[in-house]
Amino acid sequence: MALDEFGLIRRYFQRVPSAGTDTGAGAGVPVRLGIGDDAALLDLPPGESLAVTTDTLVAGRHFPLTATAFDIGWKALAVNLSDLAAMGSRPQGVTLALTLPEADPDWLAGLSAGFFTLADAEGVPLIGGDTTRGPLSLTVTALGSVPPALALRRDGARPGDLICVSGTLGDAGLGLALALDAVPAGVANAVTGLSAAARDHALARLHRPSPRLALGLALRGIATAAMDVSDGLLQDLGHLLAASAGTGGPLGARLQLEHLPLSSALTALAGSGDAGREQMLAWALAVGDDYELLFTLPPAAEKRLPALADALALPLACIGRVTEAPGLDLRWHGQVLDVALPGGYRHFS
Repeated sequence: MALDEFGLIRRYFQRVPSAGTDTGAGAGVPVRLGIGDDAALLDLPPGESLAVTTDTLVAGRHFPLTATAFDIGWKALAVNLSDLAAMGSRPQGVTLALTLPEADPDWLAGLSAGFFTLADAEGVPLIGGDTTRGPLSLTVTALGSVPPALALRRDGARPGDLICVSGTLGDAGLGLALALDAVPAGVANAVTGLSAAARDHALARLHRPSPRLALGLALRGIATAAMDVSDGLLQDLGHLLAASAGTGGPLGARLQLEHLPLSSALTALAGSGDAGREQMLAWALAVGDDYELLFTLPPAAEKRLPALADALALPLACIGRVTEAPGLDLRWHGQVLDVALPGGYRHFS
């Protein structure tokens, strides 16, 4: 017998007690009322503000049609938690609105498994949502809390600040090319020469990004500005610089691209010749989907990065500085970079 909406929710998504129970959401804040009513009720820690973010993932646009249900469930949650991480916010709960062409039990089991594998790892409860019939898409709204004075924002960067990123960049770009069987001809041999483990790593970074929640919390009171890298490093850095522009006018940045943090696969690609280096830069700077944190620091805070990286077991790299001169000055071992790069992800292109 076909599942109706409420049967679907009960079977695959209703895990939080519906009322009167402290579920330990995030920092132990009670979900007073969860799935099963017209709205959820959450208590926030004293003195903290609510942080809210929403992302929609559409089949064929935000994930390949060949992606597994597990990976789709994971990524739908991960991209929203990444936004909370970029605000220095602690997640307290999420909602899921799911549009399905049909209610396939095996597919739904995989989707919920991927979603809850990440949710359980991060201690985030699903507290509500909606289901309907239509072209496949998922919309997640993530709710977090943060003391307003400690919230990380895009608008605090100042000239002289260091520009830093977490993790490695460009792996999701390589993963997307592999997933779509669209590796550029100029680097096809180099990519074919990568180990199976390196290719699997790139695909995992595309399908199962890691929201940097612990880093976001650790950067409270240290970073002057932050955002996540979703649409490509250069495009997102441009957004951060535009938000931080003040009475003195636009800001710019000088980047030393040899300091980009790269996985072994992207490092190998960069060393395979001019075409390999240019493709590495395109994936690392302009493709997006990395969901690492981009943040700025006052110069005096640089000495704190090694200990923070060790504590989080996460690479943290400084790749440039904010400048008073507008525009992006891209350097490769001191030389001005002269290479055409794609413009980053565009939602309506």
